[in-house]
Amino acid sequence: MRRTTEMMAVDERLIALIDEHPEVFEGYKIELLRGDIVMMAGPDWVHNDIVELVRDQVPGDRWQRKTTQDIAIPGENSEPQPDLLVVERGAFEGPGRLVPAAAATLLVEVVSKTSAHRDYHEKRSIYAAGRVPGYLIIDPFAAKCVLLTEPFGVGEEADYRTERTSKFGEPVPLDLIGITLDTSDFRTLPGTPR
Repeated sequence: MRRTTEMMAVDERLIALIDEHPEVFEGYKIELLRGDIVMMAGPDWVHNDIVELVRDQVPGDRWQRKTTQDIAIPGENSEPQPDLLVVERGAFEGPGRLVPAAAATLLVEVVSKTSAHRDYHEKRSIYAAGRVPGYLIIDPFAAKCVLLTEPFGVGEEADYRTERTSKFGEPVPLDLIGITLDTSDFRTLPGTPR
């Protein structure tokens, strides 16, 4: 989708509104995904617990581990905010709200009741289009992790060549960052939003 002047004006007005009245948007996660502004309520406790468990296993001496950080995707009308961004120290020093996708080594999304389609489909394509080397989807409803690597393609046709699925409790090799993720403490959520 081409970004029009009208869309940019709406984006700028929304950003200005958020800057002027942050209290109105407190507790919401706001993302721009292929031209659509997506607002979601704050995440579940189990969701945040999983993000924390992953973040704590990524060695901080080599990697920066950021939550609620927006990503700039070249050629995309998208500014997603993954649940966890892993960047090698020195790859991006800021300042700014947007981290270039080229600086990211791994992006992590934990599926929520309302995010399943976006996490499994839209963001998969968006992150692949941005050439993010690794994208990890953690699904507490299906009790599984899906690791995607080797991005290829452009735009909505972009995807990952390699997909590895592991059940909660099984180790997840994250060779991109030199660790094996322990998922034994990941908790599940009832229901099946996918």
